[in-house]
Amino acid sequence: MNWTLKNKKALVTGGTKGIGLAIVEEFLSLGAEVFLVARNQTEVENLLSSLQSRGSHVDGLAGDVADPTVRTTIIDTLTRRWGRLDILVNNVGTNVRKKFVEYTEEEYRRLFDINLFSLTEMCRLSHPLLTKGENASVVNMASVAGSFDVQSGPPYGMTKAAIIQLTRHLAAEWALQNIRVNSVSPWYIATPLTVPVLSDKDRLDKILARTPMNRVGQPGEVASAVAYLAMDHASYITGQDLKVDGGMSIKGL
Repeated sequence: MNWTLKNKKALVTGGTKGIGLAIVEEFLSLGAEVFLVARNQTEVENLLSSLQSRGSHVDGLAGDVADPTVRTTIIDTLTRRWGRLDILVNNVGTNVRKKFVEYTEEEYRRLFDINLFSLTEMCRLSHPLLTKGENASVVNMASVAGSFDVQSGPPYGMTKAAIIQLTRHLAAEWALQNIRVNSVSPWYIATPLTVPVLSDKDRLDKILARTPMNRVGQPGEVASAVAYLAMDHASYITGQDLKVDGGMSIKGL
């Protein structure tokens, strides 16, 4: 009966596809009211129309959270609408896969802007709303690339490692304000972002050989972990990085 997000107000960035979409659907199924953000106007409108037609309590807007104006608009909208925030899921992220010396400065700075700096600012700007939330929870989307070399490009791994460390610092700093902060680190999950990798048979074979469960994860499996960390049931868990990786991180031989 208590395995629920009923009456929770949740903000999910990058919420129209892949892991973000799975999180939105999981939260709604558990009774949360969700505000989603994503860059593509058409995708946002189509998703909201579909979910609202089912009676879901969901709204959102189209915008790039790497844009300061968009971040301000999000916070201003939620301040007027809810006056509080119970759950913040920082899910936006992207990647450019290549060897380190092949990156331009513009490329890796853009990765930091999207993956790390936008997340950092969303945490900072959301803080006043989170302090008014009920057992507030922040879940930051990291990656096993933040802890291991998974040949996904150094800048991506750098941004995810920084997210994990930011999560630890905020968890310690915000604990007495009743705000928990955790991160989730997926391994390869079947999403639009990983299609170029998983469609390469040699690469897929290497990924499966490194994964004790011998399969790629599904977005819903990450969403379930995020939902748990957002629940009051996880009330004594903060500052942790939960790896959703099919056992990859513990495999030796």
